[in-house]
Amino acid sequence: MFFRITKLPENTHENKPIDHPMRDDYLAQALLVVDDPNILVNIVSRRVKQLKRGNRALIESLEKLLPEDIALREIIERKISYELPPPETAAEIEFREGMEREHYRFRRPQHAASAKAVPA
Repeated sequence: MFFRITKLPENTHENKPIDHPMRDDYLAQALLVVDDPNILVNIVSRRVKQLKRGNRALIESLEKLLPEDIALREIIERKISYELPPPETAAEIEFREGMEREHYRFRRPQHAASAKAVPA
């Protein structure tokens, strides 16, 4: 599996693709720990952001690994975990949907035909 990352050089306006291989064996082993691939992607992406900001890896490796591979190894070795939020109750769903309706009610754009003309 490859991540395709495009980097915009400072002196040109052309995108140059850069391939960063991610270890398939780590990915397969991490999927045994986290069953849902969507959740795995979220865990890995959050951990990669933390690593890129300077957080230390929770594992040791003799080889140079990409932040994505470090995150996958941490999941495999159960150094990091996750928990899902509890399911919403009916009252919470109703409240959230009401707030969303209220939010969008005030954000409707005014149409030119419905705008009142101001006398000069």
